[in-house]
Amino acid sequence: MNGLENVRIALRGISANKLRSALTVLGILIGVGAVIILVAVGKGSSTSVQNRIKSLGTNTITVLNRGRFGAGTARTGTQSRRIQLTMADVNALQDKTQAPDVLTVSPVTQSSVTATYNGATYSVQVTGTTPSYLDATDYHVQAGRSLTEDDVTNRSRVAVIGQDAVSNLFPGGVNPIGQRVRFGNATFQVIGVLAKKGSNGFQNQDAVAIAPYTAVQDQLTGGTTFNQLVVQGKSSGSLTAAQAEITNILASRNDTTAANLPFLILNQGSLLQTSNSTNETFTVLLGAVAAISLLVGGIGVMNIMLVTVTERTREIGIRKAIGAPKSVILVQFLVESVLLSLIGGIAGVAVGLIGSQFRIVGVQPVIVPYSIALAFGVALAVGVFFGFYPANRAASLRPIDALRYE
Repeated sequence: MNGLENVRIALRGISANKLRSALTVLGILIGVGAVIILVAVGKGSSTSVQNRIKSLGTNTITVLNRGRFGAGTARTGTQSRRIQLTMADVNALQDKTQAPDVLTVSPVTQSSVTATYNGATYSVQVTGTTPSYLDATDYHVQAGRSLTEDDVTNRSRVAVIGQDAVSNLFPGGVNPIGQRVRFGNATFQVIGVLAKKGSNGFQNQDAVAIAPYTAVQDQLTGGTTFNQLVVQGKSSGSLTAAQAEITNILASRNDTTAANLPFLILNQGSLLQTSNSTNETFTVLLGAVAAISLLVGGIGVMNIMLVTVTERTREIGIRKAIGAPKSVILVQFLVESVLLSLIGGIAGVAVGLIGSQFRIVGVQPVIVPYSIALAFGVALAVGVFFGFYPANRAASLRPIDALRYE
């Protein structure tokens, strides 16, 4: 008996019990579809987190005052004092002899204020900094111009603002460039509009105004210290070396050790690596949960095939009595179980691909090609594995016992 004949007999057996076969196929379909969709959700979640981290900047290291997280005063040596980031720290980190892997250092002072223009109001975060900040944090000026070093030196009250600030402050048709906007109690002139950037998970990056730090300190925050420093490394591969240089310089300037440094240093490369590791584990767990449903579907195949063997015992006896060898009977029932899994696998792949086009719990799934091949391959393996026992049981029946079966 050739392979085509086995397939024809298997299809006839499947169509003889349409509802039962459909339910068996449904079990495999759900398993395969679940594997593809859940792995896609895991990948989509990972991609979303990585994009949010990357939106914080390109090859960046952020130095934060620990006090921002409630640590209060920092302790160095035997004296307890509040340590702040200053322009002297910026100059030290820009020294190429001490920090050869550092490209730029951008001081940052921030204040959340209400922006006002002709009666319209909107809450924005004003960031006082230098021109290098925009490149380091991947901001792009869509219209107008960016900040310049002259703006910083001259303490100019100018700002570039985000898209949400523009849409909420200015009525349609009004060009924001050149307009004067009140931030809190200070008036700044809009010189540029930033390209849309979205949220990074912590902050709406379009509800911002970026201005020279000198003007922001004069008009809004006061003092001469900074909330944070945004340091850009020369390349992604040099971030670890740059972090070590930053740590050593700041520790030396504050008469302390790296372990007791009163600042929090966040390395974008380390954040991405940690995020990747966490999300890979998350994706594997989701795939494992989905694989359980595929296993259940396989048990359903085995159950149906055992019932099929029982119902067709007399047929098996007749075929063996007229000379059909054990291998032919084995292959016949094995082909039927694999065919059920094949149909379920194909339908499951289709459902998985369609389901992955929709957002799930706020995540846009990203299809992983290997998950399709893996799920489909496992579905076929399930058909072989769970179909072998019933098929072998049918092939092992003695003709006389099969013919006498009622």
